[in-house]
Amino acid sequence: MDEELLVTARANDLIDPSLHIWTWEVAMYLFLGGVTAGIMIFAAAVALLRRDETAPFAATRLAILAPIVLSLGMTTLFMDLEHKLYVFRFYTTFRVLSPMSWGAWILIIIYPVSMLQILSTLRRGVPQVAGFIDRHALSRGIVDWCERYRREISFVALPTGVLLGVYTAILLSAFSARPFWNTGVLAPMFLVSGLSTAAALVALLTRDHGERAWFTRIDIVLIVLELFLVALFIINLATGSAKQIEALECCVMGGPYTFAFWVLFVGIGLLIPLVLEIMEMRGLGKPLALTAAILVLFGGYTLRHVMVEVGQESSWTNYPTQYNSELLERLHR
Repeated sequence: MDEELLVTARANDLIDPSLHIWTWEVAMYLFLGGVTAGIMIFAAAVALLRRDETAPFAATRLAILAPIVLSLGMTTLFMDLEHKLYVFRFYTTFRVLSPMSWGAWILIIIYPVSMLQILSTLRRGVPQVAGFIDRHALSRGIVDWCERYRREISFVALPTGVLLGVYTAILLSAFSARPFWNTGVLAPMFLVSGLSTAAALVALLTRDHGERAWFTRIDIVLIVLELFLVALFIINLATGSAKQIEALECCVMGGPYTFAFWVLFVGIGLLIPLVLEIMEMRGLGKPLALTAAILVLFGGYTLRHVMVEVGQESSWTNYPTQYNSELLERLHR
């Protein structure tokens, strides 16, 4: 009778794979979630700072984009699910220690908060619907209430947006088994990146030149801060464990993702837009803010894509080298 020796289940790729199972859908969801967070934060900040005249688009119509962008992100996340019909199970329980459980409920909270933001400026943002709103007592009463308490709604929307922006990073950093994600710098870096992409989106969509210039200046500050956080992220990994250094080498020191990180993200997504925006503010050459805004959005997605891909490649344990082939051969005899 032939006998087989099961040494460990960790050798089975179906049980303990490299976990390279997240693709562009998850990266796109993280990107759109960050943009949504930035939209909510800026819309709330404009209301709290009473800068409606300085930023008319952000004050009246920006909030409308939040549920739209988030819905697109959740659609890509739904596309990534293996068992799509069981998505409702996220909402049948709440696990305090699960970042994914927190995220599922945060996403549900975002919608009513963003809708209140929209209703608080709907008459001014979309004047075409003002007649319909005022025609019905119920809709008129709801919109009147939201307009009256716009600042209070903004006080709720601001931390909610921050929570969403940070959550997209915590979803990754909570995976302690992945050394590339296991750093506290990821959360502020994703939050600043989300704010930068939202500022770029405003600069891209607004027709007010003063508002475009204002958000371009904001984006310059955010890009500089993001570059600092990227440097801090690299230093944090470079001074970490051997596996974190190995993961860093895969990303920035000649590995397969070096080009995507340095050229596509840092170069095209941060440095070039920074130079273009500075030139725009100094009046050098033709208007360049729109080109810079597109590149910032591209860089925001590239950051998430690289983080998702490299993180899945990294591991604390090198499974192929933990088995003694000679010992296994002797045991089989």
